[in-house]
Amino acid sequence: MRLDDLKNSRMITVVVVYLSLFLDNVLLTVVVPIIPDYLCTLDANTTASGEEDENGRVGLLLSSKALVQLILNPAVGTLTGTLGYAKPLLLGNLSLLLAALLFAFGQTYEIPSEQQTTWRHLLSNPHILIISGAIWCSTSPMAILEPCLPIWLRTHIKPKKWQLGTVFIPDSVGYLIGTNFFGMIAYHYGRSKVAILAMFVVGISAIFIPSANTMSQLIFPHLGMGLGIGVADAALVPLLASLVDRNGNYGPVYSIQQVAVSLAYSLGPIMGGEMVKAIGFPWVMRVVGIVNMAYCPLLIYLTLERRKLLANKEEKKDYDTFQKTITPYERFHDEDL
Repeated sequence: MRLDDLKNSRMITVVVVYLSLFLDNVLLTVVVPIIPDYLCTLDANTTASGEEDENGRVGLLLSSKALVQLILNPAVGTLTGTLGYAKPLLLGNLSLLLAALLFAFGQTYEIPSEQQTTWRHLLSNPHILIISGAIWCSTSPMAILEPCLPIWLRTHIKPKKWQLGTVFIPDSVGYLIGTNFFGMIAYHYGRSKVAILAMFVVGISAIFIPSANTMSQLIFPHLGMGLGIGVADAALVPLLASLVDRNGNYGPVYSIQQVAVSLAYSLGPIMGGEMVKAIGFPWVMRVVGIVNMAYCPLLIYLTLERRKLLANKEEKKDYDTFQKTITPYERFHDEDL
């Protein structure tokens, strides 16, 4: 390994460890001061006995973190000796992500039997799984590009430092355009249709990125990728919300969307780095592009299923309207037949 690569590897390691510890401490220092007030707000309990009870509950809640650390730290120390540091670190960061989501959407001190039913219902809905998978697929190319592209550019195109710093600007511009201007277009022409087109654009852009021989040739593929991801988000996120419009419980379904994005950005760099070692950067981007395009038939299936549901709703609505217009005599006459 060259000296520069070794320095870069050490720097990446330091940054990853620092950010992990930083996020852990930020989460702890933000949550701890607001827990007593938050629990009092939930219970609306201001009596003296209630305050004593609150102290016990807060103490139990905070001590649970230390207790779990006490139990798991020796096991994690053993695991790092056999599995290395990357996998336990990934697992720990995913646990932080899950803990943050649970704090964000928690409404009671205990876990409610009803909320589990809601989550089970959402995760068993194939439409929600298809849309979440589409968000994960469309976000993954960017998650893979961020760590892998600069290294590939230094090896193959050898850009100047200022050029290397501007390589992701077209993605940001494309994403800005996609999220701000395509929401209404998706609403008018069909969110599933627009999402299909967006994922196809993401796939084509990913395939064309390794074909670039100069920095200027990267502009259009990067612009297309950012635009495709932005349009996909503008179409898929409201489509996901529309699935729970009837009960208005948007929290869990939006957290599923955030989990899909977080999985892309947590697993993407690791999987991408390993795949680059095995098959090379150009083939990694081709595979990712093909996966995005291959996912489009699932969105086509989703479109057809939603059309069927809408058609059934319209038929039921027409039938109910017809039933309301029948006079009592006509209804009796039909029963007599």
